[in-house]
Amino acid sequence: MEKALWYLLVGTRGGENRVRIIAALDDRPRNANQLAECLDVDYNTVRHHLDMLQKHDVIESGGDEYGKLYFLTDQFERHREEFETVLEAM
Repeated sequence: MEKALWYLLVGTRGGENRVRIIAALDDRPRNANQLAECLDVDYNTVRHHLDMLQKHDVIESGGDEYGKLYFLTDQFERHREEFETVLEAM
């Protein structure tokens, strides 16, 4: 997970938006449209970042396709300290 976080947040473009998505989901579960609105980011951009975060087990989804909610994974929660370390280095 530590390598995935460094890659997702520091090693590629879009790390800042991914941090913002993680922070928003830490506050409460949201769907892609809600994230786009609260972060003032294009919906398709949010979808791309959600796909990347989900692929690396940072987030998971629940519900049907329309209005599907996203949550932080238990694996992410177990590695929250690494996330904080990455944030400090950004």
